[in-house]
Amino acid sequence: MDPEPDGDSKPSNESPQAGELKSTPPTNEEPPTAANDKKNAPTKEAHAAKDKKNAPTEDPRAALPVQHATDAPKSLVGKTVYVIDTHSLIHQVYHALPEMTSPDGRPVNAIYGVARDLLGLRKSRKPDYWFCAVDLPGGTFRHQLFDQYKATRKPAAEDLVEQIPEVHRMINELGIPVVGVPSYEADDCMATIARQIEALGGECYLVTSDKDCRQLISDHVRMYNIRKNEIFDRASLEEAWGIRPDQVVDFQALVGDSADNVPGVPLIGPKLARELLEKYETLDGVLDHADEVSGKKRKQNLLEGRELALLSRKLVELDAHMDLSLDWESAVVGPIDTERIRPLFEQFGFRTLVTQLETINEPEGETAAAQSAAQLPLATSKGIEANYRLVETPEKFEKFLVELKKQKRFSFDTETTDISPRRAQLVGYSFAWCDDEAWYLPVRAPAGESQLNPDETLEALRPIFENPNVEKIGQNLKYDRIVLKAAGVEVAGPFFDTIVADYLLAAGSRSHSLDTLAERYFQHETIKIRDLIGTGKKQKRMDEVPIELVCDYAAEDALIPWLLRPILAGQLQQNDLESLFEEVEIPLTGVLAEMEYLGVRVDAPRLAKMSKRFGQRMERLEEECFALAGHPFNLASPKQLQEVLFEELGLPVVKKTKTGPSTDADVLSKLAPLHALPAKIVEYRQAAKLKNTYVDALPKLIYPKTGRVHTSFNQVVTATGRLSSSDPNLQNIPVRTEEGREIRSAFVPGTKGEVLLAADYSQIELRVLAHFSQDAQLVKAFQKDEDIHTMVAGQINNVELDEVTSEMRRQAKAVNFGVIYGQSAFGLSAQLGIPREEAQAFIDAYFAKYPGIVDFLEKVLDNALETGYVKTVLGRRRAVEGIRRSRPKQRSLGERMAINTVIQGSAADLIKLAMLGVGRRLEEEAFPAKLLLQIHDELIFEVPATHLNELARLVTEEMVRAYSLCVPLRVSVKAGPSWAEAESLEVGSDTDFPQNPPV
Repeated sequence: MDPEPDGDSKPSNESPQAGELKSTPPTNEEPPTAANDKKNAPTKEAHAAKDKKNAPTEDPRAALPVQHATDAPKSLVGKTVYVIDTHSLIHQVYHALPEMTSPDGRPVNAIYGVARDLLGLRKSRKPDYWFCAVDLPGGTFRHQLFDQYKATRKPAAEDLVEQIPEVHRMINELGIPVVGVPSYEADDCMATIARQIEALGGECYLVTSDKDCRQLISDHVRMYNIRKNEIFDRASLEEAWGIRPDQVVDFQALVGDSADNVPGVPLIGPKLARELLEKYETLDGVLDHADEVSGKKRKQNLLEGRELALLSRKLVELDAHMDLSLDWESAVVGPIDTERIRPLFEQFGFRTLVTQLETINEPEGETAAAQSAAQLPLATSKGIEANYRLVETPEKFEKFLVELKKQKRFSFDTETTDISPRRAQLVGYSFAWCDDEAWYLPVRAPAGESQLNPDETLEALRPIFENPNVEKIGQNLKYDRIVLKAAGVEVAGPFFDTIVADYLLAAGSRSHSLDTLAERYFQHETIKIRDLIGTGKKQKRMDEVPIELVCDYAAEDALIPWLLRPILAGQLQQNDLESLFEEVEIPLTGVLAEMEYLGVRVDAPRLAKMSKRFGQRMERLEEECFALAGHPFNLASPKQLQEVLFEELGLPVVKKTKTGPSTDADVLSKLAPLHALPAKIVEYRQAAKLKNTYVDALPKLIYPKTGRVHTSFNQVVTATGRLSSSDPNLQNIPVRTEEGREIRSAFVPGTKGEVLLAADYSQIELRVLAHFSQDAQLVKAFQKDEDIHTMVAGQINNVELDEVTSEMRRQAKAVNFGVIYGQSAFGLSAQLGIPREEAQAFIDAYFAKYPGIVDFLEKVLDNALETGYVKTVLGRRRAVEGIRRSRPKQRSLGERMAINTVIQGSAADLIKLAMLGVGRRLEEEAFPAKLLLQIHDELIFEVPATHLNELARLVTEEMVRAYSLCVPLRVSVKAGPSWAEAESLEVGSDTDFPQNPPV
């Protein structure tokens, strides 16, 4: 779901802000400042320009209303106060979240992110008080000291600037006091507030990742990274920089800070600064002993850079002694005035947040989720409390087994030696079947510790695991089923998998992990695996961890799914997702487990030869690049490539990044018509990527015991419902390139006498579109089995079908697969290499010829606007935001997501139904063939050559009958000695496999 921004990056003080902020000025006199400098004052012309974009006609920061000050509490002992670095948070969420728009088309991703984070902070961290610190307009006293302070900061993006006033408005509506002081920075406010809190005996958490705030850390002041949900304290600082909090300012004065343009001392990096402070304690000590430092240049820089270092110290040191007047009364975290904030959330289109408001002020036990959990005495606001019992002796196991055999439903989990289930060895089992107790059975443990006999334990558990009348509950049961299958046990259902249930309920969520679910439903922080086995080179295997520690971790992993089951089951029923869960997704986990267990054979010797050829090709391409550039250079170095393309060859800069002109693939494609080098670099990069990702990597992933690669099929990742694969990702191997076909040729049958069969849905998404839109011409074309791209090309260009050229068909194909998802004229022109006007005319002609498609797309968006979600053909849901009432031709991100989910998600539903149908037939008929892979709309099987035609007919029949559309489904079947060498098979027409009547 999404890259995090640099947590230490903050907006400069010149970033525009607005809103009815309640700011707290200091009561002492202000220091010298450039705030009133005419060069920094906004001009009337600037305001007039802003007014055209509906911005205020004067900078609202110029006369911020004074915050009502109230007396500080006499004591804060036992209280927690959170101080939020507001503009740092705004920038973080803006860069972390995708584009979002309000119903009236305004950008709102930053507003949404801040609102979500503040509400999440209130719920998860439960502060007693909170403040939002902000930067005010104009320069600061640091600019007076050094006019180049923060001079390298780039202006904020325009669509971010537009959101900042609304963020401030939203914070005010939530009732959070805002603290900002002219000529000072938000960090100075945070420092002063932190000092006051500590003096009153409270616990202060600074919600920021800004390194400057590390100087404020103490026994009662810590930093909180809201993105990672991590506390940064003394120990964290010691681990990161190897220094104490009181050395942070001196450390930064030596090292400098490129983000704020703080100079520091040249050639003094973090490692040397740490060593110097360890030896001399302070910056003054370092400078006084500069002549003792080793290295002529370093010594010289310290001696000559004394003034720079002292200046840098003044720039980075925060002022913790401002005389702030704080509104402590408003800072108390109490009930949110939902009627006050609701209209704003509705205006922005924040449907999920509006829904949260309905229960946000209720006691924990009264929320919808907690109501379901109310019957579970352990699901309290304080987390989960339970007895975790260790079953490590035969006597204890005998008693445990008696109780387990009585259960008609239980939750279980396995502990193993590897995250790859095919390679994993069992370390232990955990079980839960009541609300306040769970058990752990170790079968591998450190030397000298008690453990159960692995073989005897497995045999005793076998009949229970294989009993089809006992329900098994767990988180990601596919993993456990593969592990147990490798140990010789076939776990039988029915099953309830909490990760799959949560995925159906919240398809767009970033995480469906047990940690996330425990926090969401029980406000419980789980035991983390890293706390048991460590990380990096010192990481242990689970069987090397003392069983007493493993017991709590493993038992918790069984108990939480047990507690979650009634909650999630109730929500599935309420949202009409019960049948999708029970009839499609849960049975599919079994099919996927079988596929992952089996794996696919890869011809390692062929890949070795391929690697040599790829390497030779890369060498040729490298030499050609050198010849075009006029000299050798490092093709993997963006900096050197920048110099060659933009300085030496003088090519135009298409876009810029923090490190200079961009050299990404998009830029190189745009530069290709101007010079031969960019295209050649693209070729080189593609060859290098395929070599590194597949040709050289696949042999290393072959499991020696099977001689196969066992990819993992991810069922709960994509928001549309499509499957993805990882370790390795087999869905990204290019289909149409020579290199891609060469890589696919290494995928071969497992044994002699077998072949691979590939069955692929033909134009499935367009057929789904025809079914939903009921466009007469599109439906007719599919019913007559016409070439849809040729037909569209003929109608758009007003020519007969036999007059359609390959170029016309190419353009029609691009429109068919692009425009329905909101591709713009700009995007189509770039894809086809035609003028934008021509692309727009092509799009307009397309929609004029197929009005049913236009009506359908608008209906999808209207329904999404009304309900807040879209549905696939099987009822799969996805929440969407940013749907506008007035929609220009250019689709917003939310609108593209909505349409994409309905069409692509429905196609995903069909291939899943096909997999279930084929799997069921293969099992019922004991057919000697195995399903190996699912790649988008394609299924790949391994089958004896003697049964090839039978399998082709069986697979085609099940895929055609998977679901009844108003247009026939078509399946292309190929077979051969490898994935790449498969040739088409004639199986039969659709009349041989009739669908049921359309639904």
